Amino acid sequence: MFREGVAHSLGSDSDLEVIAQTASGDEAVELAQSLTPDVVLLDITMPGIGGIAAAARIAASVPGTRILMLTVSEDKDDLLAALKSGAHGYVLKGASASELRAIVRRVAAGEAFITPALATRLLVEFSRPQEPDPLSELTPRERDVIELLSQGASNREIGERLHLAEKTVKHYVTCILQKLHARSRTEAALIAVQHRLPTRETPLAKPAKQHPESNR
Repeated sequence: MFREGVAHSLGSDSDLEVIAQTASGDEAVELAQSLTPDVVLLDITMPGIGGIAAAARIAASVPGTRILMLTVSEDKDDLLAALKSGAHGYVLKGASASELRAIVRRVAAGEAFITPALATRLLVEFSRPQEPDPLSELTPRERDVIELLSQGASNREIGERLHLAEKTVKHYVTCILQKLHARSRTEAALIAVQHRLPTRETPLAKPAKQHPESNR
């Protein structure tokens, strides 16, 4: 019912013509490829592959078609995902019929459009200062050391894994503590875990002890 209402509203103006309707993202892709419309309206939560995936396929296969998302979702992640998929506009379903017609014309003319309230919220989010990543100051070798350190390895074990002298490992650990403003190895390891330092696929393992064969 909503889709038919939108189609009727858009088609009520002589300069706009609705050439197809569909209930799923998959069919929307097929129709866009066969009809090459000027503008496609998609919803985030369409049945099938969904509006965002449909937008990506249409953008890739019918680059001349402009894509406008018409949705109830005010989620920032949905907005960013839609834009990354190739959408040229993002408008909420609360828009009036006249507003939607005007937006379709603007998008068809090559403009980009985001509902002003969402655009403002996005700008405020991006303008907030980001917390600095304390691990960004570490050198690649220091990151190797703290990765093993966060697994509970001793200086000797770290040296064996990285083929470094134990004295060199101590030097790296000292530098790491200074850069992270950490008071201990444990605190440095916690900082690494909190900031999601990538860990190796192979866990640290100690070599098994050799047991001499008994003489019989």
